[in-house]
Amino acid sequence: MMELNLNRVDYLQVGVTSPRTMKLLPAGEKKGCQKVVVADHQGILQSFGIKRGDVQNIFKTLPGQKVTRLELGGAVGTVQDKIFVAAGNNVRGFNRKGKQFLSFETNMTESIMSMQVSGSDLFVCGNYIYNHYHDCQDRNYYLSGDKINDLVILPVDKVKTVMPVLACQDRVLRILKDSQCVCEVEVEGPPSALCLYQNDGGPTGEEILYGTSDGKIGLVSLERFVPTHRWEIPNTKRSGGVVCMDNYDITANGVKDLIVGRNDGVVEVYSCDEECDEPVLRYSFSCGESITSIQGGVVGNAGYDELLATTYTGVIFGLSTKSPPKPPTSAGASFMIAPEIQQKILSLKAEVDELQEQVIKEREQYQLSTQSELGGISAVPYFSINDNFYLNHEDASYLLTIEVQTAIDNVLIQSDVPVDLLDSERNSAVVSYSACDPENGNFLLATYRCQANTTRLEVKIRSIEGQHGTLQAYITPRLQPKCCQVRQYHIKPLSLHRRSHSFDNNKPLNKLTLKGAFSIGEMHAWIVFCLPEVPEKTIGDTASFYFVSTFLDTVLSCSYKKGEAIFKSDNISTISILKDFLTKEATKRKIRLEISCDIDDTSIPHTLNLIHPKLEEQLLLAKKVQLIEALKDLQLHEHDTSALTPEYQDILDNAEHLQKEFKRQPCHLERLYGMITDLYIDVYKFQGVNVKSKVPALLQILDNYDLSTLIDFFQTKP
Repeated sequence: MMELNLNRVDYLQVGVTSPRTMKLLPAGEKKGCQKVVVADHQGILQSFGIKRGDVQNIFKTLPGQKVTRLELGGAVGTVQDKIFVAAGNNVRGFNRKGKQFLSFETNMTESIMSMQVSGSDLFVCGNYIYNHYHDCQDRNYYLSGDKINDLVILPVDKVKTVMPVLACQDRVLRILKDSQCVCEVEVEGPPSALCLYQNDGGPTGEEILYGTSDGKIGLVSLERFVPTHRWEIPNTKRSGGVVCMDNYDITANGVKDLIVGRNDGVVEVYSCDEECDEPVLRYSFSCGESITSIQGGVVGNAGYDELLATTYTGVIFGLSTKSPPKPPTSAGASFMIAPEIQQKILSLKAEVDELQEQVIKEREQYQLSTQSELGGISAVPYFSINDNFYLNHEDASYLLTIEVQTAIDNVLIQSDVPVDLLDSERNSAVVSYSACDPENGNFLLATYRCQANTTRLEVKIRSIEGQHGTLQAYITPRLQPKCCQVRQYHIKPLSLHRRSHSFDNNKPLNKLTLKGAFSIGEMHAWIVFCLPEVPEKTIGDTASFYFVSTFLDTVLSCSYKKGEAIFKSDNISTISILKDFLTKEATKRKIRLEISCDIDDTSIPHTLNLIHPKLEEQLLLAKKVQLIEALKDLQLHEHDTSALTPEYQDILDNAEHLQKEFKRQPCHLERLYGMITDLYIDVYKFQGVNVKSKVPALLQILDNYDLSTLIDFFQTKP
């Protein structure tokens, strides 16, 4: 395969944008450059084209309500060049010249977050509600059990019927027929973006591409409600979540490539390999800001394909196949700038000077207004924040991402529960720690000072299960006057668990049964507070959820209805945390509970065996890191280290990697010790025995670790 070389070209800056609010209009009869339509949070919809390197505005609407989605439509089988924008619960339609032909206020009680248009059919989704309108008349309705992240419609000309597909947060793609869910497809992560394969659903129209919030990409073939997973690309590089996708033949091999935009600013191009169906990564580019929209087409120069991307802060740039002008090769040659480039440089300089003068005038006017004799008014500037706090299943840590529309000065992180800050590879900020007072509920105070022009920050955090509280981020941008916004993130009692589709009943399970005068709504609210990835509301008279621990791979089943709740887990500590938390919540509401616990003794060695490989690995790593300094001193004084054993030689050779790995998770060993200690206390707590006096003896066994000795210690009654 030929190497793909793309060059960045910046076009325009608009306001803050929502995901999938930029499209390329189909090329006209002349087949020249395509026009761009984009909408932002200020409610402005604008269209522009590029002519001789300059941006030519075609139309621009007045500001209004924040636009959350932009789609193209038209009669089935014709050119899709009608522009539809969603803002709040309203949908407006424009032609390619900017003339409005539709203003439709839906009966949605939620703001529209996803939208598709197919002929006279309009499909919209809020967070939980799906609505289908035909000629602006309500046709179908569906209430999802979990949050809807995206929507796609199978091509009507191929499948011969209207068939929407919803991407839901509970790791399920739901296929609808009228107002009913006729099929569910389970995927490996929470699906965040959907796209038709090859933009038309493939030969049958039933092939769907999905991207997940944890970075995976997959292809599903529905095949008349018998879904099959064609392929899935794992997120081995730990890139950001998938926000948007498109299909375009950027490699010019006759087959459309898969274009992916991620929330960490990475744009990727995947091509189908000659020997297998699974696509291979051909190109990757990082812009440092969240990509909200991605499209393939011809924009800046006729005859040159490019990828057009929009970022969260509103930057619109292209990755073009056109090579940049080459500098002179000889040392003495003078570099001649083309006249049109010279003219563009002069016009840009004039524009910058004009903007600087405007800023000075506005600043002077603001200063005068604050110093008025009538008691001046000082306005705190508002700035948009795009933040996310989600569980990374690969290393059982939380990733906090903060993105601001302007440069970040610093971010202060504060927590009222113990948490560990881990190293993040994509974080260039300088961190400093301040003294804390744990007795007054302050366990962490860390300040991240960002470099100039940094608009995005990543912080990696590991929580401790059993302890819940609030993490707060104080975000200060480089703005005058100085201002700050506070964001709060809840750390839940079982924060390191993730949702699962299945539950293994063959494991040794401990059972907790609660009975009392509680409603299903009350119990569900407690579960929402206790576990991540649980929908805000439950549908029906019963509810069941399955979870897997991302740290230990232990399982948890939650089944409940009015007056009764049953929890099963192979980890006694998980049952203990649930029992303590739910009892406390019931006591607050003055609800009396009947509690019964059925403990399986074989679950204790089972859990210790799950901890064993992690503990053994960390003990070995700690031992190697302790030896590094001594071995380096030996190497310094004794230049010939050939007498060293292969094991010590390997430690010397990989010293940098070992220290980096140890630094990446500094408290990992301490957390494993704490997990085993909690398990020991919980085992005997269910028997009514307080064994805290035995903890020093347990720690001594851990320092001289042997699995069989540890299991014997657990099974020997104090």
